[in-house]
Amino acid sequence: MKIAVMGIRGIPANYGGFETFAEELAPRLVERGHDVTVFGRSNIIDYKEPYYKGVRIKILPTISHKYLDTVVHTWVSTMASFFTPFDVVFICNSANALFCLFPRLWGKPTILNVDGLEWQRQKWNTFGKLFYKISEWLATVIPSAIVTDAREVERYYQKRFNKESIFIPYGAPENKVTTQEILDQYQLQPQEYILYVSRMEPENNAHRVVKAFERVKTDKKLVMVGDAPYSSDYIAELKKTQDQRIIFTGYVFGRGYKELQSHAYFYVQATEVGGTHPALLEGMGYGNCVLANDVPEHREVLGPAGIYFDRFDDRDLAEKMQYLCDQPETMKNYRVNVKQRVKDRYSWDKVTEQYERLFRRAAKSRLKKFERN
Repeated sequence: MKIAVMGIRGIPANYGGFETFAEELAPRLVERGHDVTVFGRSNIIDYKEPYYKGVRIKILPTISHKYLDTVVHTWVSTMASFFTPFDVVFICNSANALFCLFPRLWGKPTILNVDGLEWQRQKWNTFGKLFYKISEWLATVIPSAIVTDAREVERYYQKRFNKESIFIPYGAPENKVTTQEILDQYQLQPQEYILYVSRMEPENNAHRVVKAFERVKTDKKLVMVGDAPYSSDYIAELKKTQDQRIIFTGYVFGRGYKELQSHAYFYVQATEVGGTHPALLEGMGYGNCVLANDVPEHREVLGPAGIYFDRFDDRDLAEKMQYLCDQPETMKNYRVNVKQRVKDRYSWDKVTEQYERLFRRAAKSRLKKFERN
């Protein structure tokens, strides 16, 4: 099949979850014999080669603006897809639901991964929240099919719109790395730091993690990985901490990111909105004990293989961090459990198989319609 992937910033991944998802999925589809093109944004992806891990890279322009970046680039990408005989167009992010219309008008099956419930994020103003709510409705009527990567989101679309979606989970890595180059860069020792990874936005609760850790009595450090293009004031406030044990790295991708996940003492997932968070599954995949915000989406993914803190009580977060610092044997037991859960549920190869089957069904459906005509 010829498959187009759009609605993301592009690959090689250097931003967030959808980008990491595409970097895992697209090369695996290529290995299975498919021709895959990933559309990337010119303001994000600085990659000059035509292929990356066998995936065709198509860099197109956009507008670098909080409210326009995603939708403008997806519109440009869908227009460009008109000139290539794609069998399936795969679009990410419910904000792009409207743009599924164009490839569908051109007779191309169009699959939309809706992600989480973006209107719940604090970063959006009233107009932004309304746009996402309208886009959720459009997602139920325009694409050929929609994909949800969390059962909570699947239930939301069923209850809110009476819309069936196709549940395909996010995948997780299954092998640690042994190198320590980025640890040396930040003067870190294996098992001597706690790891937090997320976009630095209020609903991801980086501020709660920082404040809680300031109360923890330990020689271990806290490594805060992430950034956000439109949250400079929030990030500046985080960095005012006087705790010298807290290290802010900004974005880290590739081997450096794998090294930080592979050698952490434990991992903190403090997000509270959205569907399945890729960083949570990556923390699990690298065998970390996970301390997670107690929300249904995290319970769904982590189950009994992790430990949870109260989503409203900052003291509980500090107490759980202190507990894990003081109880290394307990932490090790969680490590064993989390690895088994990943193996059973979140293999990237299994995820790829599910997407491949979905794309084949969509392509066959198009062929049948063509034959009838």
